[in-house]
Amino acid sequence: MKKIIIALSIAFSFTIPSVAFADQAACEAKAVSKEGKPLYGAAKDASIKKCMGDAKPNDCEAKALSKDGKPLYGAAKSASIKKCEGGK
Repeated sequence: MKKIIIALSIAFSFTIPSVAFADQAACEAKAVSKEGKPLYGAAKDASIKKCMGDAKPNDCEAKALSKDGKPLYGAAKSASIKKCEGGK
């Protein structure tokens, strides 16, 4: 049983970073200027950081609460999430 747990933990340790690298690669591909030219240096780093931060939809879902602190449902929840994500 212990060997199975160790084997699974090793397998998952390789899959989790690859997902993060895939997200970063997608964000690097999106790091372009308004003219469509690739960004470099600090501008590229800032763009990637913003893109990676935007990849957390659960944060907006967790913030979709009414004034009373109760979870929102339906159209109200959708509108709250859309507003949280910046109107995308």
